[in-house]
Amino acid sequence: SDPGAMFHTPILPRTRKRSRAEQEVARPGREEVKFVNVRLYLVEMKMGHSRRSFLTQLARSKGFMVEDDLSDSVTHVVSENSQASVLWAWLKDSGPANLPSMHVVNITWFTDSMKERRPVAVETRHLIQVVLGHSGSSGGGGRKVVAVATVSQYACQRRTTTTNHNAVFTDAFEVLAECYEFNQMEGRCLAFRRAASVLKSLPRVLSSLEDTHHLPCLGDHAKAIIDELLQHGRAFDVQKVLSDERYQTLKLFTSVFGVGPKTAEKWYRTGLRAFEHILADRSIHLNHMQQNGFLHYEDISRAVSKAEARALTKVIDEVVHAITPDAIVALTGGFRRGKEFGHDVDIIFTTLEVGKEENLLLDVIKSLENQGVLLYCDYQAATFDTAKLPAHSFEAMDHFAKCFLILRLEASQVEGGLNSGEEDSRGWRAVRVDLVSPPMNRYAFALLGWTGSRQFERDMRRFARKERRMLLDNHGLFDKNKLLWNKSES
Repeated sequence: SDPGAMFHTPILPRTRKRSRAEQEVARPGREEVKFVNVRLYLVEMKMGHSRRSFLTQLARSKGFMVEDDLSDSVTHVVSENSQASVLWAWLKDSGPANLPSMHVVNITWFTDSMKERRPVAVETRHLIQVVLGHSGSSGGGGRKVVAVATVSQYACQRRTTTTNHNAVFTDAFEVLAECYEFNQMEGRCLAFRRAASVLKSLPRVLSSLEDTHHLPCLGDHAKAIIDELLQHGRAFDVQKVLSDERYQTLKLFTSVFGVGPKTAEKWYRTGLRAFEHILADRSIHLNHMQQNGFLHYEDISRAVSKAEARALTKVIDEVVHAITPDAIVALTGGFRRGKEFGHDVDIIFTTLEVGKEENLLLDVIKSLENQGVLLYCDYQAATFDTAKLPAHSFEAMDHFAKCFLILRLEASQVEGGLNSGEEDSRGWRAVRVDLVSPPMNRYAFALLGWTGSRQFERDMRRFARKERRMLLDNHGLFDKNKLLWNKSES
């Protein structure tokens, strides 16, 4: 035989038997696109050509669009085992103009999406967040380092501090949201509240409209307001609302404890424009809450300080533990989130033994009355019914026993003194206090529900429903996949 023949005869590699999954995705034919607003790009670096090809076919078989090249149409860049700084340097050099708007995620997001058979929400754990900035190092200039992080559409997935760097924009959005609320336009009201929530989470001031391109929940109207404020320092739509007599009147009337938008609208339509008009009109019959709202208006329309909130929490804590030594008491609301001032004080408490919490609340009210500090009380008994749960709609109020109080707070009880007017020499002030008493087995959910802002709570429920197939409210967490309640360890 010819010894040189071995150099001319091709040696075929041994073929590996493909797994069922590989056979499934290797079938020819054009796959159906199910998610038209999502376009993936898989980074071959560190992933390798073969694995990239396999994952591409896998994603396409599940209805995802996967781009072969990195372009401005890509929404999600998926990388595996790449060093963040190296990846971002490569992305910058690749030059897609839409890079700030793209989600740059690790392989975990991809596998989660394949498992769910849909694109899951991008969470912090999915992000690859380091990027070398847009100013080059050539020409002797220093290379600017910029941190780019994808901002989640869900408030519960964003880190928001008590420092608002974009108050000029969020204040404008709040005015428009309130105006839409008065006009019963819930969708537009919610849209501007969501937009304000997103801007409050940003670590720096918006300096140009380009800074908003990668941000969620900002519609054309919101961006137009931002653009006007950046260019002119004011926005026409906002100025129009602020100068509107109806808006001014409804805002004034709803600042009274016990007066909602519908009552304010009714008073406005009868020609009333000021408090003295309401109080002088004999045809108007104020309920007990509204009477106390007017009586203590100067006090309860003034902000409550953190020191005052702590003083009132101490009062409630002492009363509760005098009745039930093993009770749990917690200050909630904005003060639990670290705010320095608020409109009222929210306190939640319960007993270790389920069923005794409602009587505890009644005993607390009676004790406050005996001490002479109870100025007003609206008690609402528990309407909690497990047969009606889980709730599918967002409700501001839960079904636990609660009461809305106005309490007398002495200056001597507050470290640093009261947050009072300059000419106030009474030595005390009235403060709104809300007490909630859930059963112990629902305490953790109630505490969570009474801690977050309203937008945070809305988005937490929305995230649970859309991304986790669960129903969450102040009463519990229901898993629709397993058709059972998740227990809290509190």
